[in-house]
Amino acid sequence: MTDPLAPLLDLPGVADAVNGAKDAVFQVHRHRQNLRGWATTAAEASVRAARASAALEGGSTEIPEHGEVSDPVLAGSLRVAESLGVLSSTWQRAPLQALARLHVLAAADLVADGDLGRPRTAPGVSQRLDLLAGLVTGGTRVPGPLLVAVVHGELLGLAPFDVAGGVVARAAARLTSIVSGTDPKGLGVPEVACLRRAAEYEAASAAFASGEPEGLTRWIVFVCEALVAGAREATSIADAAVS
Repeated sequence: MTDPLAPLLDLPGVADAVNGAKDAVFQVHRHRQNLRGWATTAAEASVRAARASAALEGGSTEIPEHGEVSDPVLAGSLRVAESLGVLSSTWQRAPLQALARLHVLAAADLVADGDLGRPRTAPGVSQRLDLLAGLVTGGTRVPGPLLVAVVHGELLGLAPFDVAGGVVARAAARLTSIVSGTDPKGLGVPEVACLRRAAEYEAASAAFASGEPEGLTRWIVFVCEALVAGAREATSIADAAVS
């Protein structure tokens, strides 16, 4: 059976970008702090990822030292981040169920209860989500970073949820990175790189949605670069923990 994503590896620069991302994240897992104390890095990475994802969605990044987070976008993003460990097995076997749960957590303070976890009913949305679910549950054997890019880009472009959809897309990408073995302990913080290059992030996402080879290449390379930058972020977290 032909792998539907395999041709993407033949796009100019994609294979090199994918390999570079794999190597960068692997090295983070070999950091002396992360050989035993990886949980400290993972916890800080999770919070940084949640704050960056919220900011990309127009939310705040401020977490009060005392008291609850008041910004509903940030609160939702933090709830999502806390859920990823539990949802990783669901993502592998029932990704649409996981997406619905991610949206419930992300948008709980933003939309009516009846709209939580329900994708848009516009033509084609359900079919494309089914196709994406098929890829996540074993329909492709491409390297993890490439699948991460496809999941991330497809959910941003399809926008199955009108509210907090970006938070859901970035969480799904993070889940894919974890379960694919690209970043099994969730140490990287590519979301921070996306925030720092927010204009490029948005433009590359739109390019991916075009479906043109140049646009697909631009997005995949961008995501791989974000994974590399996220690995550097993780290294700084680990270095701080042992200093």
